[in-house]
Amino acid sequence: AQALDLMSDTPTLLTARTEPDQLQVDAWSNEPLLVSLEMGGSNWPSSCRSGHCRTCLGQLQSGKVRYDETFTGLSPEELALGYVLPCVAYPCTDVVVQQGL
Repeated sequence: AQALDLMSDTPTLLTARTEPDQLQVDAWSNEPLLVSLEMGGSNWPSSCRSGHCRTCLGQLQSGKVRYDETFTGLSPEELALGYVLPCVAYPCTDVVVQQGL
């Protein structure tokens, strides 16, 4: 059982694609989406990197993300509409995220 627990903590390599520029990058499940986007060459806008300023706001077109901590950057309505803050969002699946909303 212990080996299974270790496996669940192993980072998963996923992909993230940005719209409208169609940039596809590697995205690790244990890194914020913004870090993966930047490492892949995206010029995604960002500022505070803590989920409060909303500079990096995007909208998921597909996929799922998770958040490690409670933050006040998005309302429940925005979350329901698929809005994300890539600086504090961790991908759970391959994702497509739209910039410039």
